[in-house]
Order: sequence, then C-alpha cells, then structure tokens
Amino acid sequence: MATGRIERGRAHEGDAVDVIGPGGSAAARIAGIDMSRTSLGQAGAGMNVGMRLRGVAADAVRRGQVLAAPGSVSARNGFTAGITLLSEEQGGADMASGDRLCFYVRTAAVWGTVTLPDGADVVRPLHGAEVTVALEEPVVLQRGQSFAFRHHGRAAGSGIVTRLPR
Repeated sequence: MATGRIERGRAHEGDAVDVIGPGGSAAARIAGIDMSRTSLGQAGAGMNVGMRLRGVAADAVRRGQVLAAPGSVSARNGFTAGITLLSEEQGGADMASGDRLCFYVRTAAVWGTVTLPDGADVVRPLHGAEVTVALEEPVVLQRGQSFAFRHHGRAAGSGIVTRLPR
C-alpha cells in the first residue's frame, strides 16, 4: 500500500497511475483507496490516503516516490533553486560549489551536489543564493516546490525550486 497526501486532482479506484521517483518508475492501477480504515471509491486534493496498487510489487514502491496520472509528471536529476542557510547556532555552515548535501523533497531524501553562481566562492550562514543542484537520483519536482537540506549531517537550510531543466 502506498500512503500519502494527494497534492492535486482526484484519484478513483481503477485509475491507471505512474509510480515515479527515486528507485525508478512503474505503471500500476489503483485497486483501492483507504482513509482511516474506511474504503473509498475516490479521493481528492488534501486528503491523506492509502492506495492499494495492482501491477507493481509491494516492495517496488519506495519512500519519496509519487503516484501520478500517466505522463503528467517526470522525475528530474537536477534543478535551480533559491536557498537560504540557517544560522550557525541552528546548524548552518559555509557552503561552496561541489559540496554534497542531502535534499528532502516531500518524503524523498536524495543526495546531490551544489554549484554556486559564477563569481561566488562561498555562501555563509543566514545568507542566500541561487544555486544549481545535480541529484544522484531523480525526484519529481515542480517550479515553486519547497525543500530542506542537510550539510555535514546537520539541518543546514531550505529552498524553493525556481527552474527545471528542459
């Protein structure tokens, strides 16, 4: 069973869906929708539900993956974002191009490398920058998507996706 919050649209029992994100992608069909141990025929945006899937092995669905209408979204290996670092007291630390961070998008935790803009050597705590991120695994992203990140094992900051590669 895949569990999570429906971000937008409606899901109906019998709908075809793509399972997309870290770990790959697969096609499936919704065999049932449950909320608070009650079976539903459909569910909409904002609802926290569990979906029984047919056509995909239970262990093939991983934390951080997204269920979506076929062809409606795609996973990306990179993005550009505006980030803000936490204070040093909160865990923020200097960040430079090439630093490897753990990014948290929805429930996915994916490692990636940051590249600062030309001419920037370092971003200091409590400062912000527009950075490019190369992820080690693809995740479903959209413009305006918020995320958090860790640096050296500590919470370090947050950001918002501003651009996606074509």
